[in-house]
Amino acid sequence: MSKTHPPELKKYMDKEMELKLNGNRRVSGVLRGFDPFMNMVIDEAVEHPKNGDPINLGMTVIRGNSVVIMEPKERI
Repeated sequence: MSKTHPPELKKYMDKEMELKLNGNRRVSGVLRGFDPFMNMVIDEAVEHPKNGDPINLGMTVIRGNSVVIMEPKERI
């Protein structure tokens, strides 16, 4: 059985991130923490619905298996 490795997200800690989630949802915020399953704590989280105003979520946890794409807002 192969050994699993934790996600290499340390370089993104305390950086502004944009996340695309399943169901075509988009969330942005500051990455504050993560675990080996890629569950992430996002601070100052804002959901960006396709039609409507952004929704402030504050600090939230995003489950790792719902993340499709994540990218930093600034170049690292």
